[in-house]
Amino acid sequence: MKLQMGVDLETEVELSPVAKAEAAVFSSPYSSPSTALLLQRKVVAWAKETGSPATVRVRVRVAERSFDLHKDRLVSKCGYFSEASLESGDIELPESFPGGCEAFEVIALFCYGDAVALDPFNVAAVRCAAEFLDVSGLGARCDLYINQVVLQSWDDALIVLQRCQPLLPVAEELLIVSRCVESLAFMACMEILDPEQRRDQPGAAGARNLVGRRWDAELVKELAARDLWIKDLIALPFEFFERIVQALRRQGMKEKYVSPVVLFYANKWVLSKKTHKFWATTDDEAVDGETDANRRAAAIMEGVIALLPVEAAVVAASGAIPVAFYFALLSRSLTLELSDQSRKRLREQVASNLPFARVDDLPLPEKETDRWSVADSREVRAVESIVSNHVSAQRKGAEAVAELWDRYLLQIAADPKLRPERLSELIGIVPAGDRKNHNHLYEAINTYLVEHRGLSGEEKATLCGHLDCRKLSHEACIQAVQNDRMPLRLIVQALFVQQLHTHRAFTECSDSFRCMHSGELVPGAGAYTPSPGCPTAIPTSQPLSSSSPYESHHHAPRDAKLRARDDASSDYETASFRIQALEKEIISLKQTLQRHNTLKGSARRDGGGKEPSFRVATEANAAAAIKRRATVSGSCIGSMRWGSQRRCASRIMRVFTRLAVFGRGRSSRGKQSSKCRAATEQLNCM
Repeated sequence: MKLQMGVDLETEVELSPVAKAEAAVFSSPYSSPSTALLLQRKVVAWAKETGSPATVRVRVRVAERSFDLHKDRLVSKCGYFSEASLESGDIELPESFPGGCEAFEVIALFCYGDAVALDPFNVAAVRCAAEFLDVSGLGARCDLYINQVVLQSWDDALIVLQRCQPLLPVAEELLIVSRCVESLAFMACMEILDPEQRRDQPGAAGARNLVGRRWDAELVKELAARDLWIKDLIALPFEFFERIVQALRRQGMKEKYVSPVVLFYANKWVLSKKTHKFWATTDDEAVDGETDANRRAAAIMEGVIALLPVEAAVVAASGAIPVAFYFALLSRSLTLELSDQSRKRLREQVASNLPFARVDDLPLPEKETDRWSVADSREVRAVESIVSNHVSAQRKGAEAVAELWDRYLLQIAADPKLRPERLSELIGIVPAGDRKNHNHLYEAINTYLVEHRGLSGEEKATLCGHLDCRKLSHEACIQAVQNDRMPLRLIVQALFVQQLHTHRAFTECSDSFRCMHSGELVPGAGAYTPSPGCPTAIPTSQPLSSSSPYESHHHAPRDAKLRARDDASSDYETASFRIQALEKEIISLKQTLQRHNTLKGSARRDGGGKEPSFRVATEANAAAAIKRRATVSGSCIGSMRWGSQRRCASRIMRVFTRLAVFGRGRSSRGKQSSKCRAATEQLNCM
């Protein structure tokens, strides 16, 4: 037994593949070429010096390796080994032993009195193993090395922190992790506040460069690599990264520097398609690589959402985090299984950033499918829910959100599978009062009518009923008048609004011309009297008398403009109501004529060629007269010939002229009512 033990000690040990892998994980570039060989030589030297062989075999279960050592050396230094436990001569360390074989080899050398070679790669493992085995003196030496060497260097602290991941929770209990985290956060703050290198940090500048751009994960990755300390931090496991971010905020780093770090981390581990593909193809333990990759990304994404600042709108307005980042997270979250709390918080942050968003930021399905419309995809429904919540909460920026939503509908309207009732439902998400103008809404409806030419007149009228021609620009009104796909009601309203615009332009031009040429001096008084509506400065050399006509009339132009604006609005509503009533009357006449023709045909079949009575002839003449009066279609003016369109437009314009809405004021209520009655009679004649 003794001879065999001596042979084993003098022979170099061949490491197993498992031991080689474990040694590669904990290998240190600062350590000696073979710690195991040094330990063997130390054991042989001790055996020769004392004349006692190694009688205890210690097996490290994690690496499946064993060490033949002297009992007295272990008992003198390690409290874990006692006389009773070493009586059998064979002892096995549990799987919970931290540090593995490398840490045990260093501790064994320490038990034999050899100098311990500590470095950033092994100090955490040795410290944890010394605590587990209760090695006297070694733990204090490791703490001293960490405090005086490791925590003074960014690279050393980063290495030790990375080495602590397989040593949890022992490394956490020994405060190794917390000390490294606080040290890294402090040195990051010093990097920002360094007066000799005071400049705009690449991380913050890179985040501001992303404002107003479509989200590009590869571009963000390049921006993150420009700042070395950010590049180092985003390579850490999320449990350590989260604590560093919290320490940065606790130590006073401004949010414009902290938020970009969170952005770069999320881009690397959640939004990058390369990382997802790497996880899905290299995870051998998972049955389904895609599912496991989504699970890991979901866990990191929930942590990232919790790290995002609460005042998301303020941070986005300052440029620290671009709005596109929030929508990129929203799009990615639709493919992951997040908790309800994380999903709700993310959508609240997206909703608060809606007024600052661009239409390119809003997500759309990447792949088209034949099973459902784009409007029924999860991306569109998610944006619909967020916009609806923003509207119901009555937050600021309602007009910007309404314009953004109309631009988004313009991208959806070209879908050939989009149903008209679904489009009408999407348009109604935003109230009509929140829309400052209807130009983009008109473009969306026009695009839909171009792609869906088989719509009925009722469906067209329902969609165009969301449009308000008063909120269309002059160019949009001209286009609507010339658009043969629009219903007759919208074309007439657009004609009316276009005439109002023309009249207002002539009125303003006339007022400005009078202001330029009507100023004159009052004879005898020597005071300057400008024309009403022309706030011309009074010469300082002439005193302003209390009876100046300027004082008594300077409010008249403003009141006149307000009255004219109210009159125009009232006339628009009256004309719109009258046009709607005329459309209903025309449709009713058409239905009556169709029923009459049906009855006439059946009467001819029943009469068998008999001569019709006088009453039937009279009804036929009346139907013909009704037909001549109702020559205009009630659905769309595009079905009429060009000559008919011109005649119809001329009649309508004559009616509007009779309503006295194109230039002249109203002298009295009696004259107005008589004109309205005359206009009504003429419209009935149409």
